[in-house]
Amino acid sequence: MAYRYKLKIAYDGTDYAGWQIQPHKKTIQGALEHTLSDMLAGAPLRLEASGRTDAGVHARAQVAHVDFPEKIGDLRYFCRGVNALLDEDIRVQSIQPVEASFHARFSAKGKEYRYFIYNGMVVPPPLRHIRLQEGRRLDVHRMNAAAVLLQGKHDFAPFAANRGYGDEDTVRTVHQIKVVRRGAEVMISATGEGFLYKMVRSIAGFLMDVGMGRIEPEEAKAIFAKGERTARVQTALAKGLFLWRVMY
Repeated sequence: MAYRYKLKIAYDGTDYAGWQIQPHKKTIQGALEHTLSDMLAGAPLRLEASGRTDAGVHARAQVAHVDFPEKIGDLRYFCRGVNALLDEDIRVQSIQPVEASFHARFSAKGKEYRYFIYNGMVVPPPLRHIRLQEGRRLDVHRMNAAAVLLQGKHDFAPFAANRGYGDEDTVRTVHQIKVVRRGAEVMISATGEGFLYKMVRSIAGFLMDVGMGRIEPEEAKAIFAKGERTARVQTALAKGLFLWRVMY
């Protein structure tokens, strides 16, 4: 009999090749599966996440599920043991039992991603791996004017990178995109039912160009109308992106 558990996980993705296990590469999934297996005397297991984060992307609250071959008695003690074995850039925040029907990916109702920009000339050292630095002033009002045009149900192919799946459905519903400034910090928040490969980073890159006056906010309409990726949409670096929350 298998026992299903839901894990809430935070990580700094700087030194990892992303979530998904890859041969001869350091990944979040690989580190977690190895540690959890060690805690269960080498039992084979597989983590299923709400989604795969790319190399260098971080998570405040990634969600995954796993089936254990035995029931865990003291989950707080077990969680402490897991964290004691993991490197400090990955932390399991909680482990809780769930129904066998729960699936970290397919049960999710939506996600929020946040992209963080340090809009100044010198990034404080503690933020160097988790902020994109941009010295040119970003006009948040212009960025929000463009963000409104990106909300709703659209074919987001112009804001996604091609995984090589020719028949992939690229229509997505984005409930809200907003841009907030606090001092030198500029944060882009995107909430929706789901996101395409590198979609949030592409939205961030586009909004930054709008904020610097390179592109007018209204050009979002023309980009959607064209329906394909062009050089007008740049992909922002991974370091500023966080998977912020998953809604169930």
